Amino acid sequence: RAGSPPQALVDDTEDVSLDFGSEEELALRKAKIRHPLATFFHLFFRVSAIITYLFCDWFSNSFVACFVTILLLLSFDFWSVKNVTGRLLVGLRWWNQIDEDGKSHWVFEARRVPTRAASTEAEARIFWLGLIICPVIWTVFFFSTLFSLKLKWLALVIAGISLQTANLYGYIHCKLGGQKSISRATSSFFVTADAPNRQTGRLSEDHTEEHGKTSTR
Repeated sequence: RAGSPPQALVDDTEDVSLDFGSEEELALRKAKIRHPLATFFHLFFRVSAIITYLFCDWFSNSFVACFVTILLLLSFDFWSVKNVTGRLLVGLRWWNQIDEDGKSHWVFEARRVPTRAASTEAEARIFWLGLIICPVIWTVFFFSTLFSLKLKWLALVIAGISLQTANLYGYIHCKLGGQKSISRATSSFFVTADAPNRQTGRLSEDHTEEHGKTSTR
């Protein structure tokens, strides 16, 4: 229309921020296996120790050879799970250190910030299943050895329970300790954020008291 003022064009579009980083991290988390070698050795030594314990009589009549082989597999499993697979598959680590005074301290660490090298859900599931199920199997071996009076295997079974339960205890402590540290950090954040408000409230209360004293005078 000739005399009508020009109408402004209304843009109904909205700016949408696309967070490609979070989507990429989610896709990586849902990937199947990102550390195949670590996942393989996480199960290889402990499963091999159990299979060798069950069927060693089929391959060798020497008790000493079977005992040493199983003990070596358990030792390799303890070292690899404690130092390698726990750090790669679930981002947890634990160790013991001695300070200058000669006191022993247990240190439990958990990865707090996700990185591109973080583990996937499948790897974490494999890690925890292997970590929990195998000590249960060795506990069953303990009772079967005790009831069948095969006492010569008792020391080996106790060693298997001790080594694998130590890793289980350490990583559960890491997991729970990491959650507690996160909750402590969250609570300290809210306390810090609330500090200016409390300080402002105190200043206003002080100002009110001073004003009341002045008016009284």
